[in-house]
Amino acid sequence: MRNPLTQATLFCALALCSLATLAKVEVEAAQHHALGSVLAVKVSEDIAPGDYEALLQGIKANPGTFSRKLVLLDNIGGSAPEAIRMGRLLRELGFDALVPATGVCQGSCVYLLAAGHKKTVNGHVGLHRPYFPSGDSALAQSQQSRMRYNAQAYFREMNVASQLAGEMQRIEPHKMRVLSAQELARFRLN
Repeated sequence: MRNPLTQATLFCALALCSLATLAKVEVEAAQHHALGSVLAVKVSEDIAPGDYEALLQGIKANPGTFSRKLVLLDNIGGSAPEAIRMGRLLRELGFDALVPATGVCQGSCVYLLAAGHKKTVNGHVGLHRPYFPSGDSALAQSQQSRMRYNAQAYFREMNVASQLAGEMQRIEPHKMRVLSAQELARFRLN
């Protein structure tokens, strides 16, 4: 017997891939024979300023009641502050998060994964320290810590192990560490 989440994932992925234009943030409502009405969000490419607004507008353009809300992640990261804003919206609206088998969620995408009420990782999740606009020096890191977001507090808010923030800081921005199944479980990302 097939898993309803897998069926919904495939259905939503096919629906989103059929859109005429490929955007970084795509939102579409669909009817699934087993799950009913589903609101699917796909976040791909890199997260950039303006993506929160695109997400919000896409959700507003699809009003109604949904039996399932799902964010599909195949994302290479990008702006951490924008990802945190998007994550808070996804959490508030009750989205589940999925990294499909062919997908990758790396860098700031982890903030979106953390936001899911239910998190399913079939692909890969990679960590690294955020890129600092003014470089990777100690001074730049102290400037980064004064930015408007706090990764540890965000992860606590999302019921993810706050130690994930420290783990991310240990990995240089130009390197990537893929989490094992055990680490995903330890950080409560799966």
